Amino acid sequence: MDIRLDDLSHPAVQALLGEHLAGMFELSPPESVHALDLDRLRAPDITFWTAWEGNALLGCGALKQLDAHHGELKSMRTARPHLRRGVGAALLAHILDAARQRGLDRLSLETGSVPGFDPARRLYARFGFAECGPFADYAEDPFSVFMTRTL
Repeated sequence: MDIRLDDLSHPAVQALLGEHLAGMFELSPPESVHALDLDRLRAPDITFWTAWEGNALLGCGALKQLDAHHGELKSMRTARPHLRRGVGAALLAHILDAARQRGLDRLSLETGSVPGFDPARRLYARFGFAECGPFADYAEDPFSVFMTRTL
């Protein structure tokens, strides 16, 4: 698996992010969807990675720098044909390492509360994330679960 910085220009990456956004709107009401579109993922405070095996896109994930000490995990997605193969775990480990290298003390995330997000919440818990209250600009929402961990 090759994890690399990505500029979001590849059609396969754009299609995967389109699938990601559609999935979020399928599982949560619009006001509870916090996934970022392509333009917002290109912001200077966001670093975006993709995982590849040859020419096959396996998944993606991003790190948003909230401040000098706190980052947010964004846009974690594994392509359907590659689910349950460790893609999410590899991307998450890579992003945790990048956050540590930047000197961040904390990494947080927002994910969904409905059963469709159970695999994601289990992955995050396996990596030491614990539920917390809203952070950054988030507010309490019955469709959101907030998680964080120190680095």
